Amino acid sequence: MKRIAIIGGGISGLAAAFELEEQRKAGAELEYTLYESSPRLGGVLRTEKIDGCVVEAGPDSFVTEKPWAADLCRTLGIGDQLIGSNDTDRKTYILTRGRLVEMPDGLMFMVPTKILPTGLSPLFSWKTKLRMMRELFHPPRAVDHDESVADFVERHYGREMVDRLADPLLSGVYGGESATLSVRAVLPRFAEMERTHGSLGRAMLAARKKMGKGPRKPTPPLFTSLKDGMQHLAESITARLSPDSLLTSAMVQAIQPEAGGWVVSAGMQSDHFDAVVIALPGLAAANVMRLASGQLADELAAVQYSSSITVGIAFDREVRHSLPPGFGFLVPRSEGKRLLAATFVHNKFPHRAPKDRALLRCFFAGVNAENVWPLSDDQIVGIVRNELQQIIGLRAEPLFARVYKWKSAMAQYSVGHLDRLERIERLRQQFPGLALAGNAYRGIGVPDCVRSGREAAKMALQS
Repeated sequence: MKRIAIIGGGISGLAAAFELEEQRKAGAELEYTLYESSPRLGGVLRTEKIDGCVVEAGPDSFVTEKPWAADLCRTLGIGDQLIGSNDTDRKTYILTRGRLVEMPDGLMFMVPTKILPTGLSPLFSWKTKLRMMRELFHPPRAVDHDESVADFVERHYGREMVDRLADPLLSGVYGGESATLSVRAVLPRFAEMERTHGSLGRAMLAARKKMGKGPRKPTPPLFTSLKDGMQHLAESITARLSPDSLLTSAMVQAIQPEAGGWVVSAGMQSDHFDAVVIALPGLAAANVMRLASGQLADELAAVQYSSSITVGIAFDREVRHSLPPGFGFLVPRSEGKRLLAATFVHNKFPHRAPKDRALLRCFFAGVNAENVWPLSDDQIVGIVRNELQQIIGLRAEPLFARVYKWKSAMAQYSVGHLDRLERIERLRQQFPGLALAGNAYRGIGVPDCVRSGREAAKMALQS
């Protein structure tokens, strides 16, 4: 009987436990124990139902293109609960010189694939538009070193594109700054496009032309979520696991290799396992690993994280009708606001709010989150209301507001991240029966965490 410990009860750890439970039901001789330091499982997957609204404290959805989360939902029998974003109303605005400007049609992240909408957009100056035209003639280039997203984008399109598009888009996903994020880790497809085509615009147009030759398939929604909220995914996994295998309020202090396996120490208890899956953020994983390998712990601790704050805030029917159409807006740092983004949830996912409610989700991250972190919830809501008034003229009294703080929750793939992962993997291989999972490695979204957890569980089982 193989015994496996899973340390961490967020979505990565739960996915690992589910994989092991499936293997056990299929006949594998194993047992597992999942340790979670907090009283609840699911990590940042947390949903509240307030006044008829589905309010997400953590991630509100996942990218449809990555299949692992949706596939898991179908395996769990909750595929009928999957909902897509309302892409017929998909518009995103960028705050530019104090006013909202719609992102032009045909922009693939930051790459223009339709000349006319981009050329007519007030989002960019004529200087940047000329850079976009010249970019089409960039020769292929094999870069032999990593660089920041900001440097990469500036080489292709200039500084204005970094400020008005690349930085706010990445802030909304990673909570970080394009000046520090690795292009190879964060935008590997773009780095490959530069290597093969030179011009990102030419590469995108070639890809669209190739897609157009095949049979036309219906375009899937950009984002997918669950009707009753993202927490439903964590709850559905937990319901399939053995309750005796789940230990909450159980913080693991250390793990150490011993007698061909691992000793896991949690509180006053120690237990022996054949393999261990560490499904924790980088620094927490480092603390657990420190006694076993200071070198591996140092590399894990070097993965940077940023904090985030989300504010769910609801208004009445009048506000709903007064808001601009679309999914919401992004705020470049150069605009001098503390908010980085706001989502009009009732437009993005109409199931999330009654028809007489406007539900907004406002977002602080990185330095902006750290600056407002010490403030009370009421003060943070005051900042949100003040900046919503400045940006969209919203003066109405909210029906409710909830503040959710996530300390060091968003992994930052800084320049050199992939080299660090290679060092981590070489060190990990020195410890049979050790597997790593989570958002510190190769993807921060829910689908990546699901994939990471299930792959780590298989590795632990095969060790």
